[in-house]
Amino acid sequence: MSVRIFVTGGTFDKEYDELTGRLFFNKSHLREMLELGRSKIDLNISTLMMKDSLEMDETDRSLIADNCLNATEKNIIVTHGTDTMVKTARSIALKNTDKVIVLTGAMIPYKFGSSDGLFNLGAAIGFVQSLKNGVYVAMNGKCFDYDSVVKNNETGEFELSR
Repeated sequence: MSVRIFVTGGTFDKEYDELTGRLFFNKSHLREMLELGRSKIDLNISTLMMKDSLEMDETDRSLIADNCLNATEKNIIVTHGTDTMVKTARSIALKNTDKVIVLTGAMIPYKFGSSDGLFNLGAAIGFVQSLKNGVYVAMNGKCFDYDSVVKNNETGEFELSR
């Protein structure tokens, strides 16, 4: 089984500029993370964009959804910023694809050394290989259907929507 990973940016891939105190994008850290995690599965990685999810618009979401739909792989992971991850998951689901698509991200950038990103990526790899067709959000060891999850901005966790 081959898994496609689409990189879109988000906290996952942000870095810290010590001089300005700002977070920025340079390149994806995904391959480094996969090596550190000793991943041994067949992965095809494509970078679609490097954006903070708050800066994404419907054109960006359409690009992500179209790439998921047109991918030859049936199992897809999308790395994404957490602020609008659910919105993008919904856009992908509207395409009615017969694939397993898991969106994941991080609350703390990988380059900070204390990131949840490595754990979330590993969990997403496991989920994408074991779930039935659908669109999911996977964070902190939990996996949710795209239409029953929200990000709780007070706790910084994803949870079932009410």
